[in-house]
Amino acid sequence: MPQSQPAPVTEVESHGVAPIPVPDQTSRPFDLFRLTFGGANTFATIILGTLPIAYGLGFTAALAATLVGVVLGALILSPMALFGPRTRTNNAVSSGAHFGVVGRSLGSLLSLLTAVTFFSISVWVSGDAIVGAAARLGLHGGDTLRAAAYGVIAVAVFVVCVYGYQFMLLINKVAVVAGSALMLLGVFAYGGSFDPSFAGSGDYLLGGFWPTWVLAVLTIMANPVSFGGFLGDWSRYIPATTSTRRMLAAPFLAQVCTLLPFGFGLATATLVADPNQYVSGLSELSPLWYALPLLLVALVGGLSTGTTALYGTGLDFSSLVPRLNRVQGTVVVGSLALALVFVGTFLFDFVETINAFAILIVLLTSPWMVILMLGYLFRRGFYLVEDLQVFNEGRRGGAYWFRSGVNWRAMAAWLLAASAGLLFANTPLLVGPLGNLAAGIDLSLPAALVTAAVAYPAALFLSPEPRSVFGPEGPRLVPAREEAADPTSPEAPAAQVR
Repeated sequence: MPQSQPAPVTEVESHGVAPIPVPDQTSRPFDLFRLTFGGANTFATIILGTLPIAYGLGFTAALAATLVGVVLGALILSPMALFGPRTRTNNAVSSGAHFGVVGRSLGSLLSLLTAVTFFSISVWVSGDAIVGAAARLGLHGGDTLRAAAYGVIAVAVFVVCVYGYQFMLLINKVAVVAGSALMLLGVFAYGGSFDPSFAGSGDYLLGGFWPTWVLAVLTIMANPVSFGGFLGDWSRYIPATTSTRRMLAAPFLAQVCTLLPFGFGLATATLVADPNQYVSGLSELSPLWYALPLLLVALVGGLSTGTTALYGTGLDFSSLVPRLNRVQGTVVVGSLALALVFVGTFLFDFVETINAFAILIVLLTSPWMVILMLGYLFRRGFYLVEDLQVFNEGRRGGAYWFRSGVNWRAMAAWLLAASAGLLFANTPLLVGPLGNLAAGIDLSLPAALVTAAVAYPAALFLSPEPRSVFGPEGPRLVPAREEAADPTSPEAPAAQVR
């Protein structure tokens, strides 16, 4: 089918989670790269980059943990770009092919956890950076100015998300260039004070070097893994005929490029007296001429991270609550996250909260992603597009109804994997019963990933899925049982790997 022209950026997006019409799939993998990199080339990533230093590590050890975390996270993330072009919907709805059309609510909840976390981080750090930069320019407003800054960032994010995909694409085109240039300008602002031999405080957060280093790796991984639930929001606009290699490369390279904001955070955290007070500390030591560029980094970054986090969850939330459209769902979720920003900032230790949520995102989302990737492999990338929409449309039946709308094979594998991860967790706020099994080194992620990779295929051998979900070429590597799809489902068009 011929492609249509992209919608104007000033037109409110009409598409929800229903399949994107094939003519409207007008984007390219490079657009996916810009959205993924733009959403991470921000102050939120900078803050995550400071945490290894705040944990007590020296610069070299923190840099090594960052490199490992980024690459591992990018490898886990990249295959999540493959679903959108074929299902023409977001990843949470796409997961219904493997978890069942009702069981896909798990993906929606994981996306909600991620969105609230990263939207909150973006508003919090951007608002605090604005307050700090204003103070350097002689404008002091205390908590009143801070609350106003949070509100301004949040409203700006709401506006971009309401207009939708094309407006987001425009913002991220600007964010990629502007954010990168402003961070590179920081070399001249802080380069004279930076010491790459910085040894760290030596007061390791978990008592020893290796447990703390592994915790740093998991914290950094939260950034790429957090995009797993959202890649389909953007890749659904890319034609299914696009090569798999290009689809895999776009998010991977985007995450490799995030070494820029991570590196900015690492380097500048060594200069701040108290890394746990990074935003205010950085504002105080910044040269006066860099106060305005720092303010622009905060504003552009807040918009970019906030929109990439909030847009997808608002989109998905509207499918779980049919009375809400995409715009209303976005406002509801955004308002909840903004309330958490105010509560977290003025009543609790926000840094500890970020750490706890970041680890939960990794431990709960990574096995979900592994199950989807294996499912994609076993199904040969074959999906019945209309059958994925059964739950969203208030219907029952179809190829992905399984038992009461839940595929207990995938759900049981995820429950086992998530439980294994929590059992082995060893973090400041979460220590599992087996958390100290390896001299305090956190084995939660390997435990979660291996359990998911073993339990899901085992479940498929013990209880093969119906032949109808695999398409004309049949399953790959796993058995199937002969059983027709529920006749109550209408005939559905399929999307298959080229």
